[in-house]
Amino acid sequence: MPSKRKQHLVETALKLFYQEGFHSTGIDKILAESGVAKMTLYKHFPSKDDLIRAVLEERHRQFRDWFVEEVEKRADTPLRKLEAIFEVLEAWIRSDDFRGCMFINAAAEFSPKDEAISQVAADHKAQMCEYFSGLADEAGFQEPETLGYQLSLLVEGAIVMGHVCGDREAAKKAGDTALLLLRSGKGNTALST
Repeated sequence: MPSKRKQHLVETALKLFYQEGFHSTGIDKILAESGVAKMTLYKHFPSKDDLIRAVLEERHRQFRDWFVEEVEKRADTPLRKLEAIFEVLEAWIRSDDFRGCMFINAAAEFSPKDEAISQVAADHKAQMCEYFSGLADEAGFQEPETLGYQLSLLVEGAIVMGHVCGDREAAKKAGDTALLLLRSGKGNTALST
């Protein structure tokens, strides 16, 4: 279990990185905002990249837990949960603190040579896709991995359009497209019987 100071550093850095970006946020700002000494920071995180990885891992845990909980609140069947993905996404994109996806932002700011950071971002996307595929499998689709990936494409596109273009309707539009996929019944034994 992480120390309270370490967790406080991660939470403070998460907030600042999400609001201002990774490169734009200096260590001094994180220290000033957190009230933690530089020696304490470097005891837990030998480099800024180590802190960024810890922040992304924490964001993954928080975001995934929140997302799954919100989907579960809205739906009680796997098929309905697949539809609810876009309702949750819409609520997030419409929220006042929406600044895009921290993992997409990290991938944009760091080149592939920053392999450890890029890998955390890629792992997050893969795990969200696995969640969608798992729901598709529970809903009876014969190619759940394919559907999960297709839904991921719609989710990611909505996030980017919501953030980059300011389209607050992006998730709704992506959800409408997802409904066409889901209701076509392609590969879904429950829908095709």
